[in-house]
Amino acid sequence: MQSYYYYSKNVTLLGVSLYPLTIIKLLFVRKPDVPDKSKISRPDPKPGNKGGSHRSGQSAKGDSSRSGQSSKGDSRHPGDHKKLARPPLTGESGLKPLDERRSRSNGHVKGKPGIKTQRQENKKTGEQVRLNKYIAAAGICSRREADDLISAGLIAVNGKTVTQLGSKVGPGDEVKYNGERIRSERKVYLLLNKPKDYVTTTDDPKERKTVMLLIRDACSERVYPVGRLDRNTTGVLLFTNDGDLAKKMTHPSNNKKKIYHVFLDKNLSAGDLKKLAEGVTLEDGFIQPDAISYASSENKKEVGLEIHSGKNRIVRRMFESAGYRVNKLDRVYFGGLTKKNLPRGKWRFLSDKEVSMLKMNAYE
Repeated sequence: MQSYYYYSKNVTLLGVSLYPLTIIKLLFVRKPDVPDKSKISRPDPKPGNKGGSHRSGQSAKGDSSRSGQSSKGDSRHPGDHKKLARPPLTGESGLKPLDERRSRSNGHVKGKPGIKTQRQENKKTGEQVRLNKYIAAAGICSRREADDLISAGLIAVNGKTVTQLGSKVGPGDEVKYNGERIRSERKVYLLLNKPKDYVTTTDDPKERKTVMLLIRDACSERVYPVGRLDRNTTGVLLFTNDGDLAKKMTHPSNNKKKIYHVFLDKNLSAGDLKKLAEGVTLEDGFIQPDAISYASSENKKEVGLEIHSGKNRIVRRMFESAGYRVNKLDRVYFGGLTKKNLPRGKWRFLSDKEVSMLKMNAYE
């Protein structure tokens, strides 16, 4: 498989407009040759062969069925089995049936796509979850702080105090903290087109404006920004209270794709563009972008950059190492999410389909 990248205007990426920057990734995959079964030559069966078919149409022991399946005694050419090998069935691959996977979309709060409760998820699977995770999902505290509450004897399950770390609870269990019943928070997923001059944090000791001010009226649940954008960096920013998804979106091993539109203080020379494409060594190690090119042929101050790394200020530091200053940086793509039809400073809930696609890594 080969990948080719180029940048253009008024083009779409996966059907999504990224104007004024567009990065097109064309994948050329050779379609496997599937022979026509009607043209496959087979030797005429002999009457005495074991497993062969009688001319009268009666089937012998081990003969092929009408569905086209070959019997033990079938004599095809050596390469036929490889050419006609079918993909593994659902049960063989270990994947759940499509209907079962689609059923996960049920249980969302009516009128608010992208929201689901932990209790609803547990009811479907019947699975137990760790007690500290259950407490954290209810918005009481973090998992580590929940362990402290458990050790202190402040948590009761079904009327009995639990002090053992690692305890689990199921869908029908009643969990109380200081005598009050704990109810799991809904899972919330929302997307913000972040403007500049906002800090990506829940609380800033310098009392600067934070991104939480922009979504304060979105929901009553405590949500957190996934990853971070610099104060003066704009673009796609995800919020959720789903810790598992947040980890999946930010952990380096998952290699989530990010695409940036970079505005420089001067024209980027072809030589420096080539050097950046080959990779540069910074104070914290070597870094190489997945793709880089001019955003347009007319303006060499605007550059498109695709990268997987989530290191702090990585894009700005790459260009600074080549002698350029980034005047403006806009993230237009993050792990499958874009800012299409989302004005600067506005937010929206993710759809059920988007949440499912993120959990299944379908965008990568």
